[in-house]
Amino acid sequence: MNHDKITAYIYTCIYKINDRVKIVFHPEFLSSTNPLFGLDYEEFVRGCHLGVFPSYYEPWGYTPAECTVMGIPSITTNLSGFGCFMEEHIADPMSYGIYIVDRRFIGLENTIQQLANYMFDFARLSRRQRIIQRNRTERLSDLLDWRNLGIYYRQARMKALTAVYPELKEEYSEGGVGRFSYPRPISEPPSPSSSRHTTPAASIHGSDDEDDEDVDEEKELEELRQTHAR
Repeated sequence: MNHDKITAYIYTCIYKINDRVKIVFHPEFLSSTNPLFGLDYEEFVRGCHLGVFPSYYEPWGYTPAECTVMGIPSITTNLSGFGCFMEEHIADPMSYGIYIVDRRFIGLENTIQQLANYMFDFARLSRRQRIIQRNRTERLSDLLDWRNLGIYYRQARMKALTAVYPELKEEYSEGGVGRFSYPRPISEPPSPSSSRHTTPAASIHGSDDEDDEDVDEEKELEELRQTHAR
């Protein structure tokens, strides 16, 4: 590991022994038999407060999508497919726990400052505010259901095939795969009134998980905005 570029940079430029923030570099798949964490991937993600993925380029981004399905807020960018998808389909992504860093239209220093501000604002949320945000994040699960996203994959495959084999265009245009039609924008008030239990791990007493049977959309947003407005 002494010759690994990532760990060498961490220990020489970032990490100091007395830092309150600790870095754990874990370059292998998570599993319950792992000697370090002893958790399956889903359990590990569910136990996190926030996923941070400030990608410079990523065609899609499964990790922030997986965080969303499990009710974990995440930071992404507008140079990732996931970030662009959320910007297109949600009017206010941040209110649903999706923080989108601008890596396209502003300079590097401003991008870094924006990322730092998002993380700092999140760290100032109270436990109740985190619970509200996690519940709102999980309400986006249907938006990322494979039954919906799979349509886009089939459309992309058709475009690639017809580009190479133009004679197939007529055949595909007759059958087609359709286009997923959202019943209404996910961000259009009121938000979905309940969150389905899509996560593999049950809520733990004292954690940031909490049922949201009676949802007051305006009250939720007001509580979340109290921190961001400071």
